[in-house]
Amino acid sequence: MAEEKEIQEGQEEKKGSKLKLLLIIVIALLIAAIVGFFVYTKFFHKEEEKSPSEKITKEIKSVEEKGVEVEAGTYIVNLADKDADRYIKVTIVLEVQDDKVKEEATQRMPQIKDTINTLLFTKTSTELKSPEGVEKLKEDIIRRVNAILPIGGVKNVYFTEFVIQTS
Repeated sequence: MAEEKEIQEGQEEKKGSKLKLLLIIVIALLIAAIVGFFVYTKFFHKEEEKSPSEKITKEIKSVEEKGVEVEAGTYIVNLADKDADRYIKVTIVLEVQDDKVKEEATQRMPQIKDTINTLLFTKTSTELKSPEGVEKLKEDIIRRVNAILPIGGVKNVYFTEFVIQTS
């Protein structure tokens, strides 16, 4: 009888340890699934494609945000290169916020042109041959023209013609 009790207790212990092991495996799988879901949604899940109507709405908003264009003229200026005589020919269009800024810019066009001419005189051909140099020139023009206009408002600068000539 004592042997039967020991056998039963041994079987119960085996069942209890198997149950504990099974419970640990289930909990580990559950945690792994939660972590996997979190990682997938945080790092790998791409946004769903927008519907055509949402794309059109976005395009309409970008057109509405477009400003008013002001012709700032064509400039032919000697560059600041010391090793050779070089010049630049550039035609500039300013994008301003609205018609009020356009009127102000038109009234102050002599000062704007002088500012742009003076800025171009300080540039070298090496600076202006790189895309970064051209972007810096645009930023400089925006900053200097906005300083002239009491209400500011220049949003962007467009070069409709940009030629660097060496002699």
